[in-house]
Amino acid sequence: MFYIRRAVIEDLPTLLKLAKMVHFINLPADRDIISQKVIRSRKSFEAVAQGKAACAKDYDTNPGKPKTSATRGPGEMTDRSELFMFVLAETEGAGCLGTSQLISCMGSQENPNVCFKLERREMFSTALQTGTSHTVARIHLDSSAPTEIGGLVLQPSYRGHAQRLGRFLSLVRFHFIGLHREVFRDQMLAEMMGQITPDGHNLFWDYMGRRFIPLSFIEADRMCQYSREFMLSLLPRDDIYLSLLPPEPRASVGQVGPETYPARRLLEKLGFEFRGFVDPFDAGPHLHATTSEIPLVKATRWCKLGEPIAASRCKQPGIISMLHDDGDFYAINQPCRLDEAGCVRVTREALATLRAKPGDRVGFSDLSVLESKVPTRSASRKAGSGKKSSSAARKRTARKGT
Repeated sequence: MFYIRRAVIEDLPTLLKLAKMVHFINLPADRDIISQKVIRSRKSFEAVAQGKAACAKDYDTNPGKPKTSATRGPGEMTDRSELFMFVLAETEGAGCLGTSQLISCMGSQENPNVCFKLERREMFSTALQTGTSHTVARIHLDSSAPTEIGGLVLQPSYRGHAQRLGRFLSLVRFHFIGLHREVFRDQMLAEMMGQITPDGHNLFWDYMGRRFIPLSFIEADRMCQYSREFMLSLLPRDDIYLSLLPPEPRASVGQVGPETYPARRLLEKLGFEFRGFVDPFDAGPHLHATTSEIPLVKATRWCKLGEPIAASRCKQPGIISMLHDDGDFYAINQPCRLDEAGCVRVTREALATLRAKPGDRVGFSDLSVLESKVPTRSASRKAGSGKKSSSAARKRTARKGT
């Protein structure tokens, strides 16, 4: 049986290997940074289990003194941010098969997220009696500190699995938010990677970003682990007319590649939408959602575990999780049964995987709510799958991994 747990330090070698398969800013191929993330994640799970996690609602009225980009170390968030690192495993072996992340508050007033906001500029000549319309990109500083999802990567041999393991890694984050709503913000953010050329380059960076920041795409991306100051100092604050770019990089703005397209469709099915904000490096779209309107968050609640039953009696699709007092977290994506008393009943194998017993309080998400959902308007408006990528391009799926 497959299940999801919190990351532990023993996962570090495998997490490092997974990081080398992709190009994620929040899962860099750096042992020290990943180690710091695992440690911070462990503390965050413990804080939630003990009821001591920072409350996201306090951020607006009592944000504390978040560290600036000059003093924040790699992998750190603000003082009032929690980081949760989930790991996919199998009961036959405790090894790490994949991972995903959840950050309660990303950015702060002193260290805002940096992106480009796309706007239209209409121009008209009375002498010529004609006009033109241009899309411009203007630097935007977001200090609202939304909850961010990212860092999702699955071992290649488990991709396309019949049990949809990548989907499980993605959905468990919304399940966790639904159970601990007070820890997370009212708005959510997912940063998707822009289109990648067959040789692994990003045209938007080659034709635009590098004109202002004298670093390679990988060097600039890695520098963001330590500071965003160079972006604020070197990127222009005025309108950048995208019509000055060649047609191909201009057409890639706000689009994703074929490897990222399924992740984008899943998020759009959950209510995420493109609101005109893109990454300043690769022009990948930033997807936003209102946390309380996400179907899976609304379909998540606390229940009691009932007595175990046979697998043949389990028909209800759902995610069931157990958060232990010491912060240990276990989640399964298995059919279950809801009895008349509102208890969740699962098989004995599922109980053992959760390290739980009848009468324990567990989290439950009704996955049937996703089956009736249709893609949002932004899904059809901004689909764009891009060109077929090579094996080099397929190693990079989403800049922050969704």
